[in-house]
Amino acid sequence: MDQNALSEDGLLDGRLRLLQPGAGYRAAIDPVLLAAAARVAEGGRALDLGCGTGAAALCLAARRPDLRVCGVELQPEYAALARRSAAINAMAERVEVAEADAANPAAWPEGWAGFDAALANPPFFTGGSRAPDAGRAAAHHAGAADLAAWVAAARRALAPKGTLTLILPAARLGEALALLSRGFGAVQAIPLWPKPGRAAKRVILRAEKGRRTPFALLPGLILHGAGGNYTVAAARILRGMESLDAVLDSATEGVC
Repeated sequence: MDQNALSEDGLLDGRLRLLQPGAGYRAAIDPVLLAAAARVAEGGRALDLGCGTGAAALCLAARRPDLRVCGVELQPEYAALARRSAAINAMAERVEVAEADAANPAAWPEGWAGFDAALANPPFFTGGSRAPDAGRAAAHHAGAADLAAWVAAARRALAPKGTLTLILPAARLGEALALLSRGFGAVQAIPLWPKPGRAAKRVILRAEKGRRTPFALLPGLILHGAGGNYTVAAARILRGMESLDAVLDSATEGVC
């Protein structure tokens, strides 16, 4: 990676600094929403599967200073950037990143098990043309590490009653629900609509290991108003560091 091509971007209204490649994969709002949706017990440990340059892990650590967050990332350049960003944000003691395959828990550091929560923004393209940049292609295309492998890895990593949070294309909702029926329960789906009246393009899924509570479709989030600006609800998460639950529990523009 060309170090001169790096950029430093601000997340959470500039309160979080994130190093990213100047070209290739770059985090958008998905990891911020993912981190806001994660449910972790006070003082708990969370695992970010396929953490990339660390956006979700760092957002979660910034919002929850009581947590320890571990990240697993296959691409060494991205893992190194995540570690550097943790140091820049004075989180190096609470955020640890390992270079390893997120779908292969046997390759993770010793002791990386019994997590209270896991979160993931897995590669979601299963076909079509791959991006010319190798890092971007690996971040977006599932390849051999399919969704089933990621869910299985999370199940193995979690303690009993631990929570798994995923953000996925809405088109993969059926596939994900079928996978979560093996070893998970209390599954919740939260649709993310790009604008009022539009079909959801993304969905957040939450589940608990070993639970049998039935599936629930929760209120969803509208991300942009008709003019293109973030809705009040979305801005509370993306800029105000609020949790998704706090926003959904209050009646505000953008929750439906």
